[in-house]
Amino acid sequence: MVKTGEKKNHRGVLEEIVRGISGEILFDEPLNRHTSLRVGGPADVLAAPDSFADLRELVIRAGEAEVPVMVLGGTNLLVRDGGVRGIVIKLTGLQSIRTVGELELEAEGGVPMPKLARFAARNGLTGMEFGLGIPGTVGGAVVMNAGVGEEMTSGVLSSVRVLTPDGSVRDLLRGEIDFGYRWSRLPRGIVVSARMNLRKGQKEKIQKTMQRFLDYRRDTQPLQSPSAGSVFKNPNGRFAAELIESLGLKGCRVGDAEVSKQHANFIINQGEASARDILRLITMIGRKVETETGVTLELEIKIVGSDRR
Repeated sequence: MVKTGEKKNHRGVLEEIVRGISGEILFDEPLNRHTSLRVGGPADVLAAPDSFADLRELVIRAGEAEVPVMVLGGTNLLVRDGGVRGIVIKLTGLQSIRTVGELELEAEGGVPMPKLARFAARNGLTGMEFGLGIPGTVGGAVVMNAGVGEEMTSGVLSSVRVLTPDGSVRDLLRGEIDFGYRWSRLPRGIVVSARMNLRKGQKEKIQKTMQRFLDYRRDTQPLQSPSAGSVFKNPNGRFAAELIESLGLKGCRVGDAEVSKQHANFIINQGEASARDILRLITMIGRKVETETGVTLELEIKIVGSDRR
């Protein structure tokens, strides 16, 4: 339990860190307003700097004050009911895209992947169509090596720029980064931009491919309900959704947290679900799958925060 005097002192430190930083600055901001699952307790500070310069200054100040910093993507994320201490950053102020030569696009970390996919299509570049099926940002997609089917972010990535906790910038080529299924090994810090190496294509064909990704997503995923996307990674040679469905778990509920009847690897918030409800449901699914099939499911979503304030 944090004492009242400690809370006041902590608030003063946070106010000094964000003083003069451009963009939206919110204290004790409920994170259920900013996550796709619509659950999560408050952040001490939620900051959305308007520029890279302000983001860098914020990170440097937080590091000097030994205040933790976390980037909030919003999707593929479960924030516990007690919220997150320190500073939570949204990259909504970093959303520029530009062409580099004929075949490369450079996008800032806050660019939504569907926006990047459409930009590529307008410029007659193919290879980015799968981005239409990823609701997260470029930064999150790089960190998670997000993808659809066999298409993954690492497959088109040419380089990444990372802002490290001390405020320095590191530029890494694709070959300097280890990637796997839904993971990457990057230096500690924030992905502030990435370059994608694409190919020339026919706009009509690109549009048809994008439409297929859209149709697939609409037909297979519960887009009408709050969710965090796929909860579990697909185990080798299997599909998590098929394993969960085979055990009759579609529609299973804990409070207002429910296993989607449309896609068994999605947990949806039917209105008033808490993070605790969702975590209990995740645990129940994992145990049942392991007991009945011998397969241990690994989480794809990231769980952050504390249970109590």
